[in-house]
Amino acid sequence: MNILFPLFGYILGSLPFSIWITRLVKNVDVRDAGSGHATTTNTIRQAGFGWGALVLILDIAKGFLPTYLAAQYSGETWVIALTATAAVIGHCWTIFAGFRGGMGLATAGGSILAVSPLAFFICLGILILLVLVVRHSARASVFAGILIAPILWLFNIRDVAFWVGLGAGIVIAVRFLIDWNRKYRELWLDREKKNEQGE
Repeated sequence: MNILFPLFGYILGSLPFSIWITRLVKNVDVRDAGSGHATTTNTIRQAGFGWGALVLILDIAKGFLPTYLAAQYSGETWVIALTATAAVIGHCWTIFAGFRGGMGLATAGGSILAVSPLAFFICLGILILLVLVVRHSARASVFAGILIAPILWLFNIRDVAFWVGLGAGIVIAVRFLIDWNRKYRELWLDREKKNEQGE
């Protein structure tokens, strides 16, 4: 039975809400804008802030629900961590959309939140700090993915939240490498700026 939790995590994580919602609302593929990924920010660009907020909530839930159920009904650390990791993998490489999904941050956040709210806020703080310092969201996310587990360890969080953070963090770091050289004009929203000549 334990192997069913990671499988459920992958299937639920694979539900491409940003693609479905943007297609329903605007009849466009969300991956045709911005970064080319199925993300909250691209949903905001294509369909507006309200729909983007809905996608964010649903993407968090995709990580939270399977991880929470694994924690409640399995209790095995490896099962919980693998379920969380599978949910993030599903979001990034969704079976329902040609394996071209999102970047996994919201789903990873939901997975960590399911096992430890404290760990969630620590990880969120790490990401925000790195984005402000590095000023390149993809590179900041790679660093965050690598640093999540060591920093949780330093905060003496060494239970299942550590292993969830480790698994999800590795996936995040690998996923964001694709945008390592992407040029950002306005931090994470990446909107075009007009230059001083008004072009």
